Amino acid sequence: MKVILFGATGMVGQGILRECLFDPQVHQVLSIVRTSSGQQHPKLRELVHANFFDYSAIEPQLTGFDACLFSLGVSSAGMDEAKYRHVTYDLTLAAATKLAELNPHMTFLYVSGAGTDSTERGRSMWARVKGKTENDLLKLPFRTAYMFRPGVIQPMHGIRSKTKLYQTFYTVLNPILSLLKSAFPQYITTTEQLGRAMLRVAKQGFPKPILETKDIASL
Repeated sequence: MKVILFGATGMVGQGILRECLFDPQVHQVLSIVRTSSGQQHPKLRELVHANFFDYSAIEPQLTGFDACLFSLGVSSAGMDEAKYRHVTYDLTLAAATKLAELNPHMTFLYVSGAGTDSTERGRSMWARVKGKTENDLLKLPFRTAYMFRPGVIQPMHGIRSKTKLYQTFYTVLNPILSLLKSAFPQYITTTEQLGRAMLRVAKQGFPKPILETKDIASL
């Protein structure tokens, strides 16, 4: 399986990349990044691309892939709806629309979030924007698409969040997150579990297009 990965330098993306590199059925990972991470692996190729809203210049390098694992995302804190929509909905659909055009047999897997609003009409701004993003991704002409809605994600294997506030949260709570995860598996997953679940769905599919934390844990 050949995989395209967006967001490999973020906390979630680092976990997904790790699982891709360990998976014997994944033969190639193309990581689309704004700046090189410097990471090297026989399976991994990084493609540095500045404009995540326009892929016309790199189209030939985006063909022939079986799956796209998309984990780019930002916090909505301090943003108005127009700005958050631009860096969430517009950015995601720009990549997905191009990939659907170039790889119609591709499976597209999107990391969304618990509480996403599929109606697009709720009070929460971020949840409405994520809901529209999910809904419009599911309309694109991929072979199939899946929306992953994890709740709290525990970083594993030394992975750290680039967002200072989030990393402080994980540093403080990490000693008890494993215990909380055992008690509340419907709310907490790990970067390892999420990466493995996404790869399993990419290979085998899943009965429904939207997966909550409990589905991720079951996989």
